[in-house]
Amino acid sequence: MTDTLPPCPQCSSTYVYQVDHLLNCPECGHAWVSGELADTASDVRDSVGNILADGDTVTVIKDLKVKGSSSVVKVGTKVRGIRLVDGDHDIDCKVPGIGQMGLKSQFVKKVSG
Repeated sequence: MTDTLPPCPQCSSTYVYQVDHLLNCPECGHAWVSGELADTASDVRDSVGNILADGDTVTVIKDLKVKGSSSVVKVGTKVRGIRLVDGDHDIDCKVPGIGQMGLKSQFVKKVSG
């Protein structure tokens, strides 16, 4: 497997290994994203692995407490017209009955059709 990974760009070590989207060098400690992996790293996936895109409709798969409020986003809530953003909460959306908020993609499922 090490022969398919590129050598370390800092020290040219061939003992590179991969963890998720990062390539790591055990000799100098350098970590980076290779060009091939950078394309797939930006994919945002829902709880079952479907790729999400701006404008998709998703449903919430578990009750989510709204931070700083006593409100709860109930399981099965359908959210239309999501927008993908960078960060911990990678979905920006308007939840019916609650308003504008950020959701984590791991707590939603894409609605097909």
